[in-house]
Amino acid sequence: MVDDLPYLARGAKPIPTDSSVLVSSSRYLNAPRLRDWLAGAFLRKSGKDSPTALDAHKLYGILADVFDIDRIEALFTQERARWPELDRWFSEGFSSNFTVDELLGHPAGSLGHIFGRYLRDNGFEIDIVPRFEPKNQFQYFSLRSGQTHDLEHIVCGGGFDIIGELVPYFGRLSNIPRFLDAELVGLIHPGQLLGALRLVSRTGLHYPAAFPTVLRAIRCGMDVGEQSGPYFMAKYEDVFHLPLAEAREALGIVGAVDLDSREASLCWDEYKS
Repeated sequence: MVDDLPYLARGAKPIPTDSSVLVSSSRYLNAPRLRDWLAGAFLRKSGKDSPTALDAHKLYGILADVFDIDRIEALFTQERARWPELDRWFSEGFSSNFTVDELLGHPAGSLGHIFGRYLRDNGFEIDIVPRFEPKNQFQYFSLRSGQTHDLEHIVCGGGFDIIGELVPYFGRLSNIPRFLDAELVGLIHPGQLLGALRLVSRTGLHYPAAFPTVLRAIRCGMDVGEQSGPYFMAKYEDVFHLPLAEAREALGIVGAVDLDSREASLCWDEYKS
C-alpha cells in the first residue's frame, strides 16, 4: 500500500521497457564512457599516478560525442542575431599567438608579465589544447575558452593549484548564464560543470580539512562572475601591459579577490612531496 512506502519514495512510477540496455531521457546518462568517468572523477582520491588534469582531458574527449552540435550552432546563431557584441566577437574570430618571451617583455607586475613568469617558472606551455582552426561557432568558443583559461585564473583571483581551479570554474559558471540563452548555456557548460564539481566532491569526501577553502573559492569565483561583464569575449592582449588592478578594470572584471589556496591544495595526495 502507498501508506507503507517511505515518504521520499512515494510518487515513483516504474517505466516498462523492451530495451536490454540502460536507456534514459538524458543523453549524458546514456553515455557509458561518461558514466564511468563520473564514478572515477567524483569519487576517487588524487594520486601522482593519474593527475587530476588528466580528468579534464578525458572528459572533453567524451563530451565531444555527447554534445548536440547542431542545436548549439543554431542557438549561437540565434544569439548573434540578438546581441551585436557577440556577433562581432565571432566575426572577428580573434585567436592568440603571443609567445612567452613577448609576455616577459611587459613591465613587472603587469598582467602579461605575471602570466609569462608563471609559464616560464613552471615550464608550462601557453596552449592547454594545441591550436586548431575552428570549423564552427562552438569550436571557436571552445578554442578561446582554452586560450584564456589561465588568464582567467589571474584576473579572477584563483591560484594555480587544484583548489584555485574552482575560482575560474565558478566564475564562468555564474557569468556566462547572465548573457547567453539558458538552453545554450546548458548545452555548452557540461565540461565546466562536471569539471568543477569533481573537485568539490573529491575534496569533501577525502580531504575535508581543505573543504572550507573550497567553499571560499566557489564564492570568490561566483562574486566575479555575478558582477563582471562578459569576459569570455575579452581580448587580453590589449591589456597585457597594464598592472593587474588596471587590467581587471579595463576587462570589466569586478569583485576579484586573490585567494591563497596553496596550503589547502597540499591536502591532495598528488601535491604532497
